[in-house]
Amino acid sequence: MAMNDTLGSALSAINNCEKSGKKELVIISSKLVAQVLTIMHEHNYIGEFEPLPYNKLKVRLLGNINKCNVIKPRYPFKKDTMEKFEKRYLPSKGFGLIIVSTSKGVTTLNKCRELSMGGKLLSYVY
Repeated sequence: MAMNDTLGSALSAINNCEKSGKKELVIISSKLVAQVLTIMHEHNYIGEFEPLPYNKLKVRLLGNINKCNVIKPRYPFKKDTMEKFEKRYLPSKGFGLIIVSTSKGVTTLNKCRELSMGGKLLSYVY
């Protein structure tokens, strides 16, 4: 089975397992998925995750996620359009985070604002 969007599949699996109260799950990994999960772990949305054979990751869930999803299409943004996307994807100001891809790597929208740089939207979590 060909997988087109590993990040989308991983986040929807995390979302479904959070809703059903599971404590851990196994997802198919890619470099991008690992980078997004690292940011989610740094902000205490998920617990530890460890690599398994055959490109898989075991993720420990903390029950801190209300919703997480990919943003399709991956809109490009400039530093002056950030607020528009925060209003669209997050429930309120200062609640949740938007994960973005920049020329300096994968980071959060807030970090982009500090460094005043643009990039492409990847996903959101709150």
